[in-house]
Amino acid sequence: MEKLVIIGSGAAGLTAAIYASRSNLDPMVISGIMPGGLLTQTSDVENFPGFPEAVNGFELMMKFQEQSEKFGTRIVSENVERVEFTAGGPQKIFLNSGDTVEAAAVIIATGASPRWMNLESEQRLKNKGVSACATCDGAFFRGMPVIVIGGGDTAMEEALFLTNFASEVTVIHRRNELRASKIMSERALAHAKIKFVWNSVVTEVLGQNEVEGVKVQDVVNNTFSTIPCKGYFAALGHVPNTQLFKGFIELNEAGYIELLGSSSYTTLEGIFAAGDCADHVYRQAVTAAGMGCKAAIDAERWLSSRT
Repeated sequence: MEKLVIIGSGAAGLTAAIYASRSNLDPMVISGIMPGGLLTQTSDVENFPGFPEAVNGFELMMKFQEQSEKFGTRIVSENVERVEFTAGGPQKIFLNSGDTVEAAAVIIATGASPRWMNLESEQRLKNKGVSACATCDGAFFRGMPVIVIGGGDTAMEEALFLTNFASEVTVIHRRNELRASKIMSERALAHAKIKFVWNSVVTEVLGQNEVEGVKVQDVVNNTFSTIPCKGYFAALGHVPNTQLFKGFIELNEAGYIELLGSSSYTTLEGIFAAGDCADHVYRQAVTAAGMGCKAAIDAERWLSSRT
């Protein structure tokens, strides 16, 4: 039986692996549906400490993995099909290969996936002007017009953040009023750099090698128009990758893992969580890494208390 299995190989999972392997826990990392996490889909990362020059997201995550393997982490390149968790363990993890892994403790670091409009052009132009993270990519659009898709608090937060860089921010929303909280709505509506296109949806992101604009459909009168822009930000929220664990640990209404206090403990003894699967507020690589560190320390202390 494994001492510790980490499900997920993004910033949270691999940081947990670094700390756990240095504590002689010989951790196994199951890389999951997206090896390296969302950061591998980011071309340039400028806000991770220690890299004054932009670092490629994929290369950064390979450094994480290399560092974890240096201390003895084992990477298993498979997906988890289902789990059977019990208080105190042992925990059973069923892989897509048909193998079953048993562990004394598990750290869940499966991340979250941004919601998209599911347009072919949107997918094709990811990292070429299409983003789901203004905090990550906003600085690349200094002095340029950008659009934000959505009408909730996430969209207003993204739009307001982008005014620090963009020449103009256009919010496109399928309804005629915002779903955001009153205070966020008022701030966005009052901002001189932000304008709104109501009752509208994007039907196509324009451009071949980079974003050049969007095609927009008015859902009331069914007319079409084109809005020039250089940046496209989907702000439709995120979906935590936690469906596998429903019924075993407590999730909030949005599906994020509930943690006990400021720890990484979930509501089931022996199961810990870190990163975007448990964080709907910050969703940054550096905060995910910090949560991974906490989870490894919590898991090591819990395992030690049982020997």
